[in-house]
Amino acid sequence: MSIVHDFSPPARGVIVAGACSLVIGLLKLAAPILKPILLAVFIAIVLMPALRWMSRHKVPKWGALALIAFVLLDVGSMLALITTGALEGFRESFPTYQERFLALSQQLGGLAEGVGIEGATAAIPDLMDPANVSTGVRMLLSSASELFAEGFIVILFVVFILLEAPALQAKLKVAYRLSDEGSARLTRVLGAVNSYMQMKSVMSLLMATGLWLLLWLLGIDFAALWAILSFFLNFIPVIGGIVMMIPPVLMALVQTDLPTTLMVAGGYLVLHVVIGDVIEPKAMGKSLGISVLTLLFALLFWDWLFGIVGIFLAVPLTTALVIAFDASPHTRPLAILLGSNPEEEH
Repeated sequence: MSIVHDFSPPARGVIVAGACSLVIGLLKLAAPILKPILLAVFIAIVLMPALRWMSRHKVPKWGALALIAFVLLDVGSMLALITTGALEGFRESFPTYQERFLALSQQLGGLAEGVGIEGATAAIPDLMDPANVSTGVRMLLSSASELFAEGFIVILFVVFILLEAPALQAKLKVAYRLSDEGSARLTRVLGAVNSYMQMKSVMSLLMATGLWLLLWLLGIDFAALWAILSFFLNFIPVIGGIVMMIPPVLMALVQTDLPTTLMVAGGYLVLHVVIGDVIEPKAMGKSLGISVLTLLFALLFWDWLFGIVGIFLAVPLTTALVIAFDASPHTRPLAILLGSNPEEEH
């Protein structure tokens, strides 16, 4: 019998809560180091099938890793060039958009004051203060070099993780004396994360391509920038789809007229419904075993712990946590509470 079992149930609860608090506190302190490592781990999990495919087709391991690193660097550089170029263009064109916004704000302010909202005409222009917008764009451009450096570090981690990946599961089994059940559980975690990340990447790419095509056909400026933004925001569950709609609609509002803006909003809603609710299967949430309420709390928790990286990885991190909780009878009630359907938990 372990020492913990010698305590009463309330005392055991306090001990477990204290241990969890200590672990969370240490993770928070180590967040600057853990964030690039976590991001690299999940990217490596997604790329593992490609590495296995090349291995089956007799591609040398060093050649496969070099190809993966080249593709990651090439895609990252292309996205960085498109994004920085679009931000620079947006900053230069902002005075033109400001004039249009001021005209619209006068109309909107008049309508708001007409229904009893005093001071709306003077307050609405402050929502789009050109000094604040210009400062924000300048800060994004100035931090580009830091993002490039961090992205390069992540790619290095990805390459070395893929290098060690084939023997990693065997090492874990020997080092921690994993039973067949434990090894199967580890495989289940990796499979669930891999399935989610791959499917979400494909769906995000479809959403970004559809949005770019819609904005390009309607002549909305910086369509590529909004499409890239939508690709990443689509990884954020629940609220990502709402936030993703705001920039292109605002861009259409200050650049064009109301009918075009409504076409942008309507077209985006059609894309979101078709891709998010029809093509992307609803069963994906059930197969991950996570309820919508759990996802909302998970977003808050992982955002607090790891920042923007935690938001993007909230679903796979929570999935791994639920599977880990399900491994022990003592924590299985937590897995059931976090899950989407009690009957499916065990």
